[in-house]
Amino acid sequence: MSQIDKAAIRKQFQRHDRDTGSSEVQIAVLTKSIEHLTEHLKKNKKDQSSRYGLIKMVNKRRSLLDYLKREDEAAYQKIVKDLGLRR
Repeated sequence: MSQIDKAAIRKQFQRHDRDTGSSEVQIAVLTKSIEHLTEHLKKNKKDQSSRYGLIKMVNKRRSLLDYLKREDEAAYQKIVKDLGLRR
């Protein structure tokens, strides 16, 4: 994924000007990566190492979502709605 895509995602979900690591930004970047990798795996069904990476990303996003739900329910609801996640 190019830096331009990440910058656009950060700009949309950041809390303040220099925010690059908040939970919302990390979840949004992971979601975009997951979508990109899912499309790759639809074309390349035997790519097991990428599938392993996808599973790691999904688990990381799930743990970040759980943390956000515990800490800030409103932000959790907003990000789930904005990204269209099934949670």
